[in-house]
Amino acid sequence: MIKINSENVNKYCCNSVLFDIETTGLDSNVDQIIEISALKIADGEVIEEFSTLVNPGVHIPAMAVSISGITDDMVKDAPDTKTALKDFIEFIGDSVLTGHNIYRFDLPFIRRDALNHLGRDIENEYMDTLTIAKRYLPQLESRSLSSLSAYYGVSYAGAHRALTDCRINLEVFRNLAKDAKDPSPEAMAVKICPRCGNVLKRRDGKFGEFYGCRSYPECKYTEDIK
Repeated sequence: MIKINSENVNKYCCNSVLFDIETTGLDSNVDQIIEISALKIADGEVIEEFSTLVNPGVHIPAMAVSISGITDDMVKDAPDTKTALKDFIEFIGDSVLTGHNIYRFDLPFIRRDALNHLGRDIENEYMDTLTIAKRYLPQLESRSLSSLSAYYGVSYAGAHRALTDCRINLEVFRNLAKDAKDPSPEAMAVKICPRCGNVLKRRDGKFGEFYGCRSYPECKYTEDIK
């Protein structure tokens, strides 16, 4: 998959598919998807919604239920993973995908199940609002969706259900797009990886400090500190 450079935030805030998933846990090697939702955005407006519970074929642990509120009983008649994912892929088409922390969390689940159940990969371009927040809000200690919602005054009520999280993220995305149009002095000073567009951060190495890409190990770009 190809990451869209964060400089294009305004374009893809207006035209993309923003999605979110809920799962039985945090490990994409063993845990399962239990809900997928998405918003199709054209010219800055939501033109279509997609949302489905997913029957994972396994028991949903109490910890996951406490976060999302999704129970075994709620998903017992829901589509299985293969059916739900096939419908989701049809919905997104070749659109650019956006979402919060999708690079580290949502996409690994989606791509794993696409390979396992449909024998194909997801090759859409994508943009992660977490990366955008690191680029344009370097002054914040936390850039979680809840922290960004609080920063921008976006209601976080009903969070941890996929469709609600999509709607919250869309409002955050719109605010990030405004900051991208008029970046702060702190944002202007952020160093960007020329290979993948993620943020560079100071790291300690054998020969002293250097700049390394936050996408490591996928992107191994480094730069000397001058």
